[in-house]
Amino acid sequence: MDNKTKGMIFNFKKYAVHDGPGIRTTVFLKGCPMECWWCHNPEARNAAPEKIEKNIKLDGITKKTYKTIGREMSVREVMDEVEKDLIFYESSGGGVTFSGGEVFVQKDFLFGCLKEAKRRGMHTCIDTTGYTSADNMEKAIELTDLFLYDIKFVDDEQHKKYTGVSNERILDNIRRIRASGTPLRVRFPLIPGITDSRENLRDVAELTASLTETEIDVLPYHRIGSDKYSRLSMPYMMDGVKEPTEEEVQKVCDYFKSYGLTVGVGG
Repeated sequence: MDNKTKGMIFNFKKYAVHDGPGIRTTVFLKGCPMECWWCHNPEARNAAPEKIEKNIKLDGITKKTYKTIGREMSVREVMDEVEKDLIFYESSGGGVTFSGGEVFVQKDFLFGCLKEAKRRGMHTCIDTTGYTSADNMEKAIELTDLFLYDIKFVDDEQHKKYTGVSNERILDNIRRIRASGTPLRVRFPLIPGITDSRENLRDVAELTASLTETEIDVLPYHRIGSDKYSRLSMPYMMDGVKEPTEEEVQKVCDYFKSYGLTVGVGG
């Protein structure tokens, strides 16, 4: 059992039901190469531990405190924590999901956790942007039962503008996963005025439809976590952007369905 390889974790989500099939535990790894304007986990960008400002009210007095985000853990420590809910995974067809940040930033730790999860008989899922090398993706495919895969833009220039990186390897890797036969579910962030252009919706729909038997989840933009930016002394790019209405979300879902796709909302 691997007790030497260590990674930086910023959260565990128990009883997760939107991060893959059944009841799951989602493990959030720190570090991300992207700077998406709408990111609701900005504390995940830096792979190192960092302090976030927190205000506590006591007897009418507001006191400023700081909370450290990020805890170094070994593969064994993480998987021992995940295994505590094994009975729920077995009864529901669930398992463990690794998310971020971007999980491939800590690739060695990720592979160690995946290997240990498989050794313990758990269903494995990766929630990823796909921004990694072909070699890393091939290694992950061998150890992963399901990929939840973010597709924000198909146009490379738009992707660079709103995330800071090219999507060339992202598009290559999603096709690599599909060619392997590993189950894949696309996740599309619906950001009003940014990702919801007619051209982008068409491109995302066509790409997803080209990946045989692929499903897509529409993830509506929300402002949860917007206050984290000021507490982390980071600029917030989404001032003035409103959350999409139910009607707007349904319209996008119906559009994707017109391509023969199975569509979900949230996750």
